[in-house]
Amino acid sequence: MPGRLVGGLARWVAIAGGVILIVITATTVISIIGRGLIFAGLKPIPGDYELVEAGVFFAVFSFMPWCQYVRGHADVNIVTNFMSRRANAFIDIMANLLMLGAAVFLAWRHWLGMLDKQRYMETTFILRIPLWWIYASGMVGAITFIIVSAYCVARATHEFRHPEARPQMMGASH
Repeated sequence: MPGRLVGGLARWVAIAGGVILIVITATTVISIIGRGLIFAGLKPIPGDYELVEAGVFFAVFSFMPWCQYVRGHADVNIVTNFMSRRANAFIDIMANLLMLGAAVFLAWRHWLGMLDKQRYMETTFILRIPLWWIYASGMVGAITFIIVSAYCVARATHEFRHPEARPQMMGASH
């Protein structure tokens, strides 16, 4: 049950990131068409670069939890292919603990950066969007990344205790 909840959370955050990428792609296309047809009275979308940067920022943080949940990170298994399931499960525990540490570190530094942007009331140049709003949107993915990474530690621990529960195929190929 917790795995389905965590997986659902990671999936929906990733879908939100994908939707944002579609929106910023459309924004870019519309803005380029506006630039190309200035002679016809059209114009580019003001602040299109700022919108693209903000959207990509959100999307990157949105995809990390899903990648972690589905074991999609790079995996060098030239040596581990010859190890037992239990040994591989132990390596997974260590790798997931490291990823949890990285997720906590990223969220912590991101949080401090957001507070800094809020304190100094920094905004984007053209649209004057408060930068801390953009950082706050990234916190959704950062916090989800911590939750998913903690779950993955628990999942790897379970697989260590019950090697038969460990899937044969790992990574993006499964």
